[in-house]
Formats: sequence, structure tokens, C-alpha cells
Amino acid sequence: MFKNLRVVPQLIFGRGALAQLGDVLSARRTDSGSPVVFLIDDVHEHKPWVPTLPARANDLIIFVSAEYEPKTKYVDELTERIREFSNRRPDGIVGLGGGTTMDLAKAVALMLTNPGSAADYQGWDLIKHPGIYKVGIPTLAGTGAEVSRTTVLTGPVRKLGINSDFTPFDQILMDADLIADAPTDQRFYTAMDSYIHASESLRGTFINEFARGFAEKSQDICREVFLTDLPREVADEKLMVASYLGGLSIAYSQVGVAHALSYGLSFVLGTRHGIGNCIVFDQIEEFYPEDVAEFRQMLAKHSIMLPRGLCTGLTDEQMSEMVRVALSLGPLWENALGPDWKQQMTPEKCRDLYLRM
Repeated sequence: MFKNLRVVPQLIFGRGALAQLGDVLSARRTDSGSPVVFLIDDVHEHKPWVPTLPARANDLIIFVSAEYEPKTKYVDELTERIREFSNRRPDGIVGLGGGTTMDLAKAVALMLTNPGSAADYQGWDLIKHPGIYKVGIPTLAGTGAEVSRTTVLTGPVRKLGINSDFTPFDQILMDADLIADAPTDQRFYTAMDSYIHASESLRGTFINEFARGFAEKSQDICREVFLTDLPREVADEKLMVASYLGGLSIAYSQVGVAHALSYGLSFVLGTRHGIGNCIVFDQIEEFYPEDVAEFRQMLAKHSIMLPRGLCTGLTDEQMSEMVRVALSLGPLWENALGPDWKQQMTPEKCRDLYLRM
């Protein structure tokens, strides 16, 4: 059975693209008085472009916290808040921020049309009904959330995405002006998510020529940005493309060891996704030797100091939970190690990898 890939059908790219959001939304607004919901990372609340957003009087603007990884409980709370705001289903939802905010927007769009809790849909192809119309606008480059078929959430028992053909955005706007003032370390950690996506895709057992083309180009762009001396304005536009291509590469293949272990870190310690991937990737050269060596060159060139000793002093219960979460992600391990991955990645081996961090 070949995978029938659903990608974002409409994309606007270029500096100043945000100015076209009004036209995009006008085409989707109905005459029923239904609102459009804007979910915006609260780090942008006082940015000068926020008052220029094409919000109407009956629209709802929510500044969401991206301090922590997105949780199913938070998705449920946002969904209920929107339902209480209007008795009409929104005409659309706009997610404007980094991967956390975009994942929240995708998840809420789905939960407005599907019953129960977001935690009920953590897994693959559990969503039964299309969500409401949704627009993604990244303000960081690297996660691939703008194009992926997943919305990664931490639930009561696991960190796992809502993976479905109904998850991707209907429209994305990629405007490099919006990532121009990203802090240096955050910019690096997020961009490395792209690099790691490509590495795990290219070295995985699920690789195919379709995914390979996207992954190779994404990695090439990351090398150009972080191993040469491009002007920031040029580099930012390139990173937006690398993020998009990296997201497409894993949409038709899969991630691997770094993401599986990072999910465990995030679930137990609350480690943010980008920096968590970097901490893990730095310790798994046995799986991705050439890429980890190159990654370390990028760290050195940009004077990025990764945190050390995250797993020092963990209780047995915490470590066991971290291992449980990581090893629950079967498709990631199968991509990385093949169908006999359980013989290779034992709980003891997984624990040993964590102790290096």
C-alpha cells in the first residue's frame, strides 16, 4: 500500500506575505457572523504588526503560551473557550507563532469538529471528521509544523501527535520578516529540527526517492546557513524553505532516534522540542555519525553551548517513565533500526543513552 500524501494546498511565500492574510480570510468568511479565531504566540503580543492583523469586531484573538510544549489539556481548554465565545462554528482559525502555536491551532481546528478530548486522538489516523479551515503562519523556521500531518501534543500518558490526513493546514503564509528578531539560540535550536528531520529521514529504513529529494535539499540549506556566512536576511528566507522541505521529507518517511528520545525528555522533564532534539542528537553519533559530526561543527561555529547533565539525579521512576515514553514510539524506531528494533533498542540500551545527557 502506497502512502497517499496530503500536503498543504495553498502557500504564499515572501517578505510581506502577512499583508495578504486579509484577502485569504475574506474568501473564507461567511455571512453568518461566524468568527475567525487567531491563536498568537504571546511573545508577539506587543509586536507592531499585531494591530495590523485583519481581525474583525466579532473575531476572537487569543494570545497562547508557548512556554511549555503543547498539551492535550490546553487544547481542550482552548476548544471550550472558543465554543463559549460564539454559538457559531468559526469560519477559520489562524495559528501565528512557532511550532507550539501552529500545533495548537491545528489541534483546536480538529477538536472543534470531533468529539471528546484531544488525548483521544493521539496516534495515527484516529480523526474521523475534517477540522475547520486553518491557516499557519510561522514565526520560527525549522519545526516543519507548517506542512506536517501531525500536531505533537503531550497527553496524560504520552507525548504523541495527532497524525492524520485532516491535520495539515489549508493555507500557509511564509514571511521571513516575522522571524527576523528570533533570539540566536532559539533560532539555532529550531533550525536544527530541520537538519535532524532530514538526517533521520535519509538514514532511515523508510527512505524513498521522494522523501530523499526533500531531505537532501533541506540539509544542504542548513549547511549553507550555519557553515557559511550568509547575511541574516538571506539566511532567514532559506531557513523557511529548509523547514518546509524537512517537514515534507518526514511526511513521506519518518523521524528516528533523536525524536523518539527527545519525546521522553519532553514528557518527563518538560524539555522544549528544538533544544531537546539538539541535546539528544549530540549523543547519538553511533546512529548518525557523519551528521552528528557536522552538527557539532555548527554548534562550534555559532558558539552554542548545549545544557549538560539533564538526566543526572533522576529517580528510577522518572528514568523508567522516560524510557517507556521513548520506546512507545514504534514507527520511529522501526524507521531508524528496522523491524527488529526491539532487539536492538532494549530498555537498558535506551536508559544508557539517556544517562549520557
